[in-house]
Amino acid sequence: MTTFVEQNPQVCAPRGLLSTRAIRWAIGQLRREGATIQGLARQLGTTWNTLWSQVRPVLIEAANDPSRFEDVQVLGVDEHVWHHRDPRRRGPKELTGMVDLTRGPHPTARLLDLVPGRSGKAYRDWLDERGDEFRKRVEIATLDPFQGYKNAIDDQLEDATCVLDAFHIVKLAGAAVDDVRRRIQQETLGHRGRKGDPLYGIRHVLRAGRERLTPRQKTRLASAFAAHPDHVAVEVAYQCAQDVRDVFHQPTPAQGRRLAEQLIEKLPSCPIPESARLGKTLRRWKNAFLAYFDTDGASNGGTEAINGIIELGRRIARGFRNVEHYRLRMLLITGGLDASPHTQL
Repeated sequence: MTTFVEQNPQVCAPRGLLSTRAIRWAIGQLRREGATIQGLARQLGTTWNTLWSQVRPVLIEAANDPSRFEDVQVLGVDEHVWHHRDPRRRGPKELTGMVDLTRGPHPTARLLDLVPGRSGKAYRDWLDERGDEFRKRVEIATLDPFQGYKNAIDDQLEDATCVLDAFHIVKLAGAAVDDVRRRIQQETLGHRGRKGDPLYGIRHVLRAGRERLTPRQKTRLASAFAAHPDHVAVEVAYQCAQDVRDVFHQPTPAQGRRLAEQLIEKLPSCPIPESARLGKTLRRWKNAFLAYFDTDGASNGGTEAINGIIELGRRIARGFRNVEHYRLRMLLITGGLDASPHTQL
């Protein structure tokens, strides 16, 4: 009788607790099927710690692969809140997420990294760590209207075109209308909006595009504006917000840019304080605002979509306690590790 021992790392790593096939299956379930570590451990007949101890090194190796950062030409950035507990017990709530928005080998946006903090320094340090080659390849950098990220782009991505996200511009315009409506409501009636108040009744209609309004909605708007002389301020703010929205719906980029330049010139002098404040904001972000029309409509929409996927992953896991665990899991489910050969066990 003869006994022998044979080790094949393609079947199971030395002193491994799970086969490579089991690890590959678990990673695929985490990546594509919205599974949890506990659920997969139950199906494999093992424990949470055993499964994660085998999956974690594979994800770390993939996350450390520099090839993930190759060919990034359009880079988005946004803040993200990863927990809602006391920061003294679980650390800072805010993270800064960098997203590859390049259309090419990856047809959809993919998360590149999550770093602690919501500040220009967090973004600047991350860009600095990527090296000169990475920064030189970035042609377009999209962002929300946060000056800290803008400063980091100006400092580290000097050759890139900075683009302010169109959705957030329209959101700022809509917020200005809401602020005017609430102020006039208090000045005319002395209380917050209630059922039956003219301005309160059109609060949702004011957020819709004027080209989409039905005849009945147009009548409701006209009636509310005519209900009190002071309501003209709400009407003016509404028209200004609609003009901002129309900027992004012109037949050609040249026409959109022309209308945007007119708004930047006129809005700061608007007699409505909230609309004037919006105009000053657009004037301060003028170059990033107008860059939208020079970059074929570059936006930060893919970054917001990634945030939605992250939120879904966090809800499925019912929250996370460890920020590094969170980072690895989110990189996996948002496609940030797709470029790495390590995920193809």
